[in-house]
Amino acid sequence: MEGDIMMEIYFMQHGPCLSKEQDPEQPLSPEGEELVQKVALAAAKMKLQFDVILASTKKRSLQTATFMAKSTGYPPEKIIESALLKPMAPTDETINFLKQYEQQNRILIVGHLPSLAELASFLLLENEKLSLRFEMGGLGRIDVPALPTHQGELRWYIVPDYFRLIAG
Repeated sequence: MEGDIMMEIYFMQHGPCLSKEQDPEQPLSPEGEELVQKVALAAAKMKLQFDVILASTKKRSLQTATFMAKSTGYPPEKIIESALLKPMAPTDETINFLKQYEQQNRILIVGHLPSLAELASFLLLENEKLSLRFEMGGLGRIDVPALPTHQGELRWYIVPDYFRLIAG
């Protein structure tokens, strides 16, 4: 796969949020906002850029995507929201949704578990599920030649604690 033009698909779980009892919309908690701001700052220091940012329709996901957009120079008003990135979204439907962005080289998906892990597993393996552990505010990258595929290549995954170190 090296040398081929690849899509870089970035996966990010939203930051920590308030409980439903605290707020039915479950926005990012103050700690979640602070964490996501650090991750976004680290992403900027890493010179990450995105051609498109996709987020679930949940408030915490859009807030996380907005922090990432502002920090990396992506216009926040261009973030695309989709219910196909919600927690229990079927992987095959999500892949079909993502196919419309195949001409984009760098896609950031901000979503939820278990669908993020299932999508990542689908891109990496056929007929098997990987046990992938995502952390709130963590960010990873899988390169794929096209969609749909099971030939993805996990390039990296960074947990929030390391982003804090990068951000300074």
